[in-house]
Amino acid sequence: MPKTNYIVIPEVSSERRKYLPCAILSPEVFVSNKLWVMTRGSFYEFGIISSQIHAAWTRTVTGRLKSDYQYSGAVVYNNFVWPNPNEEQRVEIEKHAQAVIDTRNNYPESSLADMYDPDNDFLYPDLMAVHKALDHAVEQAYGVSCNGDEEKIVAHLFKLSRTTRTTTQEEQSGR
Repeated sequence: MPKTNYIVIPEVSSERRKYLPCAILSPEVFVSNKLWVMTRGSFYEFGIISSQIHAAWTRTVTGRLKSDYQYSGAVVYNNFVWPNPNEEQRVEIEKHAQAVIDTRNNYPESSLADMYDPDNDFLYPDLMAVHKALDHAVEQAYGVSCNGDEEKIVAHLFKLSRTTRTTTQEEQSGR
């Protein structure tokens, strides 16, 4: 278990969810093998992982258990192209990530499964609003404005991935 705060992502998540119901946990909390543990636990990383951009990437590249998404560090996380934000963009993402946590805390009797069930969106309009603001901040860090269009999001991420891979290959071959 990590010695500092860490992020957990469910290894299997409903195909119906717009966002992955991840969380930041403290080192005192032990988790089962059904959660993928990300040892960095800052609000910046949480914000990116909690965004529609990361969820769209997950939906596109991950495997499935029945029809549900099966999160994988090797396939999803390791191949995800992170943005390169300036300090202002990073602070904005952290601010909105904190707002996601704070808004969830307004519903102590609700589980993440309840809050992220799309049939319950009307019960948590403030949570959906802070996620939308987070999505906008993350898009700004990528330098795009997809307005939630997942085809555009995924096309942009694959373009970045190809560019990153080509640059890395050229560096390795000495070009």
